[in-house]
Amino acid sequence: MTIAELKQLKESEDKVELKKAETQYNYNNGRRSVLGYVVALANEGGGKLILGVQENKNAPHTITGSTAWDGKEGKLEEDIFRDKQIRVNTEVLYEDSNRVLIIHIPSRPIGKTLKFEDVPLMRVGEDLLPMSDEHLFKILQEQEPDFSAKICEGISINDLDELAIKKMKESYARKQKNQGFFQLSTEQVLTDLKLLENHKLNYAALVLLAKKEVIHTKLPQSKTIWEFRNSEAQIHHDTREVIDEPLFIAIDSIWKLINQPTLNRKYPVQSGAYIFDLYDFNEEVIREAVLNAIAHRDYTITSEVVIKQYPNKITITNPGGFPKGVTIENILTVSSTPRSRLMTEILEKTGLVERSGQGVDKIFSITLSEGKAEPDYKNSDMFQVSLTLRTEIIDKAFHVFVSQYQNSEKEPKLGVEQIITLCKIRNGIFQNLKNEIVSQLAKSGLIEKISGHTNRYTLSQEYHVLVNDGLKIGKRYLVKEIELLLLTLQGNALKMGDLEIMLTDSLSRNQINYLKTKLLDDAVLKVEGKYRGARYSIADKYADLRGDVLLSAVIAELRGKYE
Repeated sequence: MTIAELKQLKESEDKVELKKAETQYNYNNGRRSVLGYVVALANEGGGKLILGVQENKNAPHTITGSTAWDGKEGKLEEDIFRDKQIRVNTEVLYEDSNRVLIIHIPSRPIGKTLKFEDVPLMRVGEDLLPMSDEHLFKILQEQEPDFSAKICEGISINDLDELAIKKMKESYARKQKNQGFFQLSTEQVLTDLKLLENHKLNYAALVLLAKKEVIHTKLPQSKTIWEFRNSEAQIHHDTREVIDEPLFIAIDSIWKLINQPTLNRKYPVQSGAYIFDLYDFNEEVIREAVLNAIAHRDYTITSEVVIKQYPNKITITNPGGFPKGVTIENILTVSSTPRSRLMTEILEKTGLVERSGQGVDKIFSITLSEGKAEPDYKNSDMFQVSLTLRTEIIDKAFHVFVSQYQNSEKEPKLGVEQIITLCKIRNGIFQNLKNEIVSQLAKSGLIEKISGHTNRYTLSQEYHVLVNDGLKIGKRYLVKEIELLLLTLQGNALKMGDLEIMLTDSLSRNQINYLKTKLLDDAVLKVEGKYRGARYSIADKYADLRGDVLLSAVIAELRGKYE
């Protein structure tokens, strides 16, 4: 925008609010504040709050200049996002020495309003007033159009990738248990799956099946970005790949990147006769999470799905907030309408994702049953969904406990509600537990009532035996702490600061410092460099060992020395 264009703006028609604000402007004290106008303009479908301009009824307006947030525009953006979870952009223009600050405010999501002090606001003349019931009802009744079902003009069957079509046919035949599907023509298959109607292909066909150069021309934002960083403290990535193939091919390419042997480490877990390999990133969980991000994203937003992988976690972020009616609090219980209904239906019919509404259940149940932290959606907002999955096995005993039951002949098997309830009971959370689930777990012998309490439970004795097995090594070590440090260091040479970041949720700086000092003394670790440049790694005699094999060898040696 130029100063000349700015001077000709009309507040109602152009959805702008002009303020002199020569020195500063109220941020959040009362409705007629920055946050008040951000809410109101977002509720109008987006607009601009402009500081440093005197409105004239008959344009052009007068540039008065403003020093509000001069040099602190980024801080203003951060504060607004913190308070309203909406990402504004600021722009600064000058007329001579007079500075103008423009705050570009995006639209609210479809079917949702923004609120200031719990009130959805709208502009009425010079005032900011509570939104009328009629206007609010109209917004709440909005439905997102199915972008994937919209016709993509200018593409034909010749623009589709033959390998992607073959993979789709194979997946559909396998899921439907009907090999006759292979005998159908491509046109018939596309028609049956509603990808082709009246000889025209839709956007679902484009995203799922089109050649990469066609996708790049018609919908470039549909690509996926994968990045790897060796440390969360890094700004720049170590490796970056752009995946711009049709989804029936792209999902395998994405998993191949994530599943590189050096990036997706394997941990053999052993408890008695039970032996199983756990990986940093479970294939079923990752595929479900990535496909959910791609299928449920908002394709009208010109940004990509971004996957950021680290040694200790992976974050998958897609443009567009949760579908209408879904929140972080109800994500496991609500039945929602997918944003791209047609595409989701095809992914279900071909077996690439779980039945609608069950994909998140699968992500939670597998992750928790592996003894890892709960899948984390806390960095999501109205304009993006961000899922973080951590690699650390925080409770190996719980994984063994659940797996032994699931692999036994006992029935019924555990679903997501049962596994989450077990986690809550393990963590001492007894509020809002479902009586029927608790009763089932008690009958299965997985939980026991705490003596003297009518509604408090504990996991059964089998779990506590697993937990207490080898808890300490003499008076020198806690086994859990050794496991955390060794699994973080295996294959790595890390500075103290890197260890602090990677273990921030598990061990304090003092705990890490004590532990690495003692393990250096016991020749379990080695150090290269001095002072701030010192890097710690596993001693050469253990360098070829991984997972439980590594832990067993180290712990056996330390027990022999101190017990």
